[in-house]
Parts: sequence; C-alpha cells; structure tokens
Amino acid sequence: MSAPPAEFLITGQAALANPSPPPLLTQADSRDKWRKKMDFLLSVIGFAVDLGNVWRFPYICYQNGGGAFLIPYILMAVFGGVPLFYMELALGQFHRVGAIPIWKHICPIFKGIGFAICIIGLYVSFYYNTIIAWALYYFYSSFTHTLPWTSCDNPWNTPNCTSYFGKSNVTWTNHSKSPAEEFYVRKVLELQNSQGLSNVGGIRWQLLLCLFLIFTIVYFSLWKGVKTSGKVVWVTATLPYAVLLILLIRGATLPGAWRGIVFYLRPNWEKLTSTVWVDAAAQIFFSLGPGFGVLLALSSYNPFHNNCYRDAIITSVVNCLTSFLSGFVIFTVLGYMAEMRDVEVEDVARDKGPSLLFITYPEAIANMVGSTFFAIIFFLMMITLGLDSTFGGLEAMITAIMDEYPHLLAKQRELFVLGLITTCFLGSVATLTSGGSYIVKLLEEFGAGCSILAVVFLESIAVSWFYGIQQFCNDVKAMLGFAPGIYWQVCWAAVSPAFLAFIIASSLLDQPPLTLFDYQYPDWSILVGYLIGASSFICIPVYMVYKLVWTPGSLKQRLAVCLRPERRAQEQPMEPGLTPPAP
Repeated sequence: MSAPPAEFLITGQAALANPSPPPLLTQADSRDKWRKKMDFLLSVIGFAVDLGNVWRFPYICYQNGGGAFLIPYILMAVFGGVPLFYMELALGQFHRVGAIPIWKHICPIFKGIGFAICIIGLYVSFYYNTIIAWALYYFYSSFTHTLPWTSCDNPWNTPNCTSYFGKSNVTWTNHSKSPAEEFYVRKVLELQNSQGLSNVGGIRWQLLLCLFLIFTIVYFSLWKGVKTSGKVVWVTATLPYAVLLILLIRGATLPGAWRGIVFYLRPNWEKLTSTVWVDAAAQIFFSLGPGFGVLLALSSYNPFHNNCYRDAIITSVVNCLTSFLSGFVIFTVLGYMAEMRDVEVEDVARDKGPSLLFITYPEAIANMVGSTFFAIIFFLMMITLGLDSTFGGLEAMITAIMDEYPHLLAKQRELFVLGLITTCFLGSVATLTSGGSYIVKLLEEFGAGCSILAVVFLESIAVSWFYGIQQFCNDVKAMLGFAPGIYWQVCWAAVSPAFLAFIIASSLLDQPPLTLFDYQYPDWSILVGYLIGASSFICIPVYMVYKLVWTPGSLKQRLAVCLRPERRAQEQPMEPGLTPPAP
C-alpha cells in the first residue's frame, strides 16, 4: 500500500468525518497578521461598542420595563447573539478570507451574501460618518467659556426658546424648545432651510469640512491594513471607557440622579409582552453586529490556532456590560434634568437616537459646573466610538473585495482604500445639506434594517444546513483542539435562525410611520427606502441564478456543484512547541 498523501495527514480526523476535497494552499501564509492579540480584541470591541450602546440601549431598556427588560435581553444574547458572534469569528479565522470569497469554501451558491454585505456597508458609510461629523462640529463648538447651546440669546433662537435651568419663574410648556434643541436643529442642521426630502437645501460647508477630516483620519488609519488600524484602536477603543467613568461619577453627584436610576432599573413586569422580546432580540443583534462582514474580516488576520471561542465570550460580555453601564451614565443626567424642570423622568426621556446625544445630554452638560470640560470629553467619546465602528465597517469591505480580486488589488491597497474612502465621502454629501438629517434617518431605517437581518439569516442557514454543523465543528476543533458542545450546535442549527426569523417577521409586520421631529415622511420616500433595502438583498438571488446558469451539466449536477465547497482552506500546521488552546 502506498503512503497516504500529505494533505490527509494534515487534516486528520476532520477529513475522515467529511470526505471533501483535500485542503489547498491559499494566500494565508503571506496574509497580514495582527501585531498583538490585544490589537484584535480592541478592534472587535471598538466595532461592537458604538454610538448605539450609548443612545439605543438605555432608551429601549426603560421603554420596555426597565430592570425587567434585562431578562429577555440576556436570554436573546445567550441563545441568539453570542452564538452568531462566535460563528463569524470562527469562520473568518479558519478560512482566512473576507465576506465574498469565503463562500467558495462554504457553499458557492450563496456568494451573493458577500456582495450584499458590501453594499449594506456602503449605505451605512453614507450616513454613519455624518453623525460623527455632527459630533466633531459639537466638539469644536465646545471650546468656549460658555457653551453656545446654554442660552436663548443667539441669532438662531426663536421666541419658543426656553431656558429653565436656575430660573424658578420659567414655565415649561408643550411649545417650549430648549436652547440645546434649537442649537442642534437650527444651527448645526439648519432644518429651517429645508422643506423636507423634496427640497433639502444647500450643503452645510462646516459639516462638509468636518466630514472631510473624519474620512482623512479613517484613511490614514486603514491604508496600511491591520498593522496601522491595530495601533489606532488603542486610543479610540479605550478612551470611551475613561470618559464613561468620568461622566458616571459626575452624573451620580447631580441633584435628582437617583430618580433617573430608579426609573432606569425599576422592573415593570406588565411590559414583558411579545414586543419586548422583539426589541431585545433586535438590540442584541445590532449591538454585537454579526452579518456586517466585520467579524469575518478582523478574525481572518488571526493566527490559525487563536482561541476565538474565548475571544467571542470576552468581547460579547464587554459589549453587553458597556451598554448596561451607558444606561447609568444617561439616566443619572435625565434624573437631574427632571429635577430641574420639576417634571417626571419619563417626560425628559422621550428622545432617542441622535436627539438623545445631541439635545438631551448636551442640555444637561451646559448647566453643570465645568460644562466646557464635560462637553469636550463627551463629544470626544462620541467621535472615538463612531470611528471604531467605521474602521470595522470599511475594513470588512476592503478585505472582502481585495481577497476576491487579489491579482488586481494585492499591491494596490493604498490606492484602493483611497478610492473607497472617496466613494463613501461623495455618497455622504447629500446628508450634509440642510435637510440631510432626513436622508440620514431614511438610510438608517432602510439601508441596514431588514436587509442585514435577512443576510445573516441566510448566512446561518448556509453554514448550519448546507456546509453542515458537523463539518463546521470539525473546523473549529482543528483550530482550537476541542469541538463546540451540543449547546452551540443547537443554537447554530435551530435557535439562531429562529431568532433571526422572529426579528424579520416582527419588523415586517410592525412598520410605524416614519417621522423626524415634526416631519412626516411622504409615501414615495418609503418606497425609495424599500428599494434601497432590496438593492443589497437582491444580490443573493441574482448570484444564485448566475451560478446555476454558468455551471455546466444537468440541473441536478449544477446544484450538486453549487452547493459543494470548491476548495477547503488550508489548516495551518502548528508552530513548534505550541498546542491548541484549552477550552
């Protein structure tokens, strides 16, 4: 009998479990790697912990029963969010490629998922960086002895402007507008110069300059790959925690802070309805961020035997705890505002999304001792939180496209990144107009809404049911030395897909009218939004048809070829003296 081939010796038991084609050498050996393990962890944490942790979690929590909301939130994290998070880290680390070419190793007919992810990432870049530009504008405006949103004596203020802090004879009515709200709406956005989406007005050159500076920082952080971005995240991923701690201590010392904390955490068991479970599932999914291709891209630069299981647990726990901590930071200040207005906390906690960060919190900061200092560090925190997520989102697109076309782009990374950044900048110009916030809201709602949920649903189905749970577990065992337990297998095969289907169905069935401030979005804009959402998802069926048409043979033979991995990723030999990490 002749000696077994070398490939068989490398794959070991994994090859016995699934007689798929032997692994082929890939570009993995020459692939960039993280300079330090901490660079990777901070990059993943920085991507997962974004502006949504600060504005969305506290709002969703108090809206859905306060402390009672933590029950569905934790259950959805344990059985839905964290398993998907772990799956993507493991897939990226094993196959060592981005979101587009990875499907050659898993299930080629689903390759359209990779293209859909890139289009969604592009839409997100069109509006997300504009929000960071708003924060940069506030950051610049904070370098003054008296913050410009403190009083009603500015040229942009209206007769409805009401400053009540420190004034006992001022009555707050339904028509009252705080100085912070008018600064945001009439000075930063200049919404008064727009008639809605039908006439968005001219470009705000101050915001254009802010956005240009943001993209310049992003370019020089990404142009050389993970070796440069890994250094930058040591600042951008750690600074927010120092600022959150400072703001928490300051907030806890404010009058009425206890009212906000009680309102935040008091359980309201009557609100534990089906809607709460939908909100909990959506919150944990969008917070951890599987499906955007970022986890695939970042983990693809890891050593083959890196313990991605431990990484998934650490980073997801840090993300959830950060959301919980942010709630205290926000609600101590909301309690303070309620105390100053002499109203209930519920009456000042109505704002969500950017309004919470650009109106409610700055209003409270403006009336604190040391307001300038707290405003500067608060908006610096917002900028760094946003930059981390932008790094991850753009790196996902860069890695996916460069790995798909290495013969064209392998030695042209700097030029390719410049071209991508320029495209994102030009695509964002419409959001810098006087009515740009209307476009931001539309893109936020439809650019990465149900489409990204559907993408991750199909991704989990493709990996669990077509590639196969057993094969995937063999891949994980080849990297870590131990196979995932029955809990992970059940979550990947059944619970996580059901979790995603649940969110998708609920999102489609519950479509409230889209509004921003007093503006009601017209019907035609909602249709445009649906087209934006469909434009990314349509890549998946289009590629399926393309793959089936161009594959030779009968329909049965074509399906067999399109569903079978074209080639396996190389299972890297272990470095001398090293053993796979223990569970």
